Amino acid sequence: MSSAAEQEAVQDPEREAVQDPGTVAAVRAEIVEVQRTEYAEAVRAAAPAPAVWPGAPMPLGARFRVGPDGVAGTNFALWAGGAEAVELCLFDERGVETRCPLTELTHEIWHGFVPGVRPGQRYGYRVHGRWDPWTGARWNAAKLLLDPYARAVDGTFSLPPEVYGHVRDWPDQHVADTVRDDRDSAPHVPKGVVVHDDDDWVEDRRPKTPWADSVIYELHVRGFTKLHPDIPPELRGTYAGLAHPAAIEHLTRLGVTAVELLPVHQFAHEDHLLRRGLHNHWGYNSIGYFAPHADYSASGTAGQQVGEFKRMVRALHDAGIEVILDVVYNHTAEAGELGPMLSLRGIDNRGYYRLEGDPRRYADYTGCGNTLHVVQPQVLRLITDSLRYWVTEMGVDGFRFDLAAALARSMHDVDMLSPFLAVIAQDPVLRRVKLIAEPWDVGNGGYQVGAFPPLWTEWNDRYRDAVRDFWRGALPDVRDLGYRLTGSSDLYAWGGRRPYASVNFVTAHDGFTLRDLVSYEQKHNEANGEGNRDGTNDNRAWNCGAEGESDDPEINRLRRRQLRNLLTTLLLSTGVPMLVAGDEMGRTQGGNNNAYCQDNETGWVDWSLLDQPQWRELTALTARVLTLRRTHPVLRRRAFFSGRAQAPDGLRDLAWFARDGREMTEGDWYAPAATLGLYLSGRDIPGRDARGEPVTDDSFLAVLHAGAEPTSFVLPGPPWGDAYELVLDTSREEQAEDPGTLLDGGTEMTVPARSVLLLRVVE
Repeated sequence: MSSAAEQEAVQDPEREAVQDPGTVAAVRAEIVEVQRTEYAEAVRAAAPAPAVWPGAPMPLGARFRVGPDGVAGTNFALWAGGAEAVELCLFDERGVETRCPLTELTHEIWHGFVPGVRPGQRYGYRVHGRWDPWTGARWNAAKLLLDPYARAVDGTFSLPPEVYGHVRDWPDQHVADTVRDDRDSAPHVPKGVVVHDDDDWVEDRRPKTPWADSVIYELHVRGFTKLHPDIPPELRGTYAGLAHPAAIEHLTRLGVTAVELLPVHQFAHEDHLLRRGLHNHWGYNSIGYFAPHADYSASGTAGQQVGEFKRMVRALHDAGIEVILDVVYNHTAEAGELGPMLSLRGIDNRGYYRLEGDPRRYADYTGCGNTLHVVQPQVLRLITDSLRYWVTEMGVDGFRFDLAAALARSMHDVDMLSPFLAVIAQDPVLRRVKLIAEPWDVGNGGYQVGAFPPLWTEWNDRYRDAVRDFWRGALPDVRDLGYRLTGSSDLYAWGGRRPYASVNFVTAHDGFTLRDLVSYEQKHNEANGEGNRDGTNDNRAWNCGAEGESDDPEINRLRRRQLRNLLTTLLLSTGVPMLVAGDEMGRTQGGNNNAYCQDNETGWVDWSLLDQPQWRELTALTARVLTLRRTHPVLRRRAFFSGRAQAPDGLRDLAWFARDGREMTEGDWYAPAATLGLYLSGRDIPGRDARGEPVTDDSFLAVLHAGAEPTSFVLPGPPWGDAYELVLDTSREEQAEDPGTLLDGGTEMTVPARSVLLLRVVE
């Protein structure tokens, strides 16, 4: 009898079993008899198991090595705390499964050494134990489980009903998770792959760019390379494509120092997307924390993806570019109680996930159905082992932690003394790499901007909001904007933190692109299939007078000017600037502010934009401002401004000026203003260089004017400046290469409407 027919035959009895576990169990027994028979036959038909020697409980995962008596093989080790038995399942090239019981158990780790198993071998686990969802126990040996420590994954997750531990299509969904599904999932799920760790990083030279000198470029491996005309077609969308000279040349020409890759851990697509014919494009749905996502490999998925990823890292390092990974350790692709059984849920549901007071339910601080229980030692070990692996064996230089507040929770509340943060702080490998927090989650008390401890930098969404508000005309107080432009000392000047604790951004993968920010005021996410309900409504955008693309040349000129204003403001601000791939060339998503499922032209960088002069000029401006930032230490300070002179004969390191050339008063500071001048003194930079010499630089005056009409501005006279030279003017489509006309201090100049002027003080 088919599954659908079985469910139909018992529909009425099941509906009477809504709350009674005993009755539900009886009904379940009636519908799965055939399934159990099929499972028993599959076990009997399995190939004879090879010899399994005791092996070792450390390290976890599958590690190819030379065993006793010089015999080559692979050691397998799996933490499964509450399990009753564990079977290692080996698959040949035809998909035939061989089951090998692991009989050795050391400190809750099941382990064994299998002679003759070599790199390229595909494998998984079946874990036996109680099925008792009412206590959080969800073992189901009919489901093949991915090794959490698998270093490569072969195959894709298609999520048919067989991969769910419960009967997914049970008529009453609110008890469906209690009805066990005994159908074999092995034909429908990917397998782990044994990988040989034979790489040598001796010749690799990490750039080790100081935080204060860093410029981050957020990109998607597939989306950045998929349409690049100079990358060979067979490499587009892959790690090899990102390693191609054409991709790297764009990054070096811009002047960025690090790429921040959207998730590259092996991930799965959500069922609700697959049902709509869509896929998870961004990858925030991890299921393998050691494995590079196989779909981004041009060379193969039987372990070749590991070497390809390493070669990509080396190529970027050779170009002086660091590699930062966006990592998702807060939840997994197994979702809530109605989600699939792919790995951790079937290994030890209670050991890996935070459960509610009703253990059937999952605590959800992520909005994705589950939350990893980072307080548990084995979960903390999984995460830190993964992080160290990507640093020491894959060569990466840092991490951006998605929803990092969820990782910082102790039993319930966010705790900056939590086990996760404490372990990171003392780890000799991890405390030396770049650590970036997305400092919030969706739970109570989850917004933690400014609260993470030293060693950490943070995505600063208050910077994003203030800069967007200023340039769209919803003027924040000068005080708020002033803090954001100068490193957000109100948030980060504690505990020895520095201005580079603030990762400044105007756009990110999540939200409008920069071009859409000045072209749309409302989201247009209809293509996502969720009735335009997904994505934020708080866009703080201004469409310059028309919603969407326009044929009006005046509107388009204004939009390009606004793009120049936003980019220039970001790149001149104190802190670490983060650009999003394609913003420097006017990439658009057609107003979609949540393109997480748009693995198509909407989500890919359109390189043909560089064929158009106006977008080439925007790219050139971005590179020009980054060159200024790189060559002038006053624009990338390592210490917060004090507002005082650093030397007896010096000027204050920072001063604010109103339109009439006078310094702003406290009353000005707490009021909104469309025009302000920011004076940065190059004579008063605290600290010394590597040789112990004082750091000096030119001084600059930046004038920001968000008004719709030109305005006058009086240049501060002595002692601030005898004369000024115009360096940048965002009202111009093209920037002059030659020095501008000198203007004396005290001169009243005209500032064009909606523009940024950067002037160098001439002494």
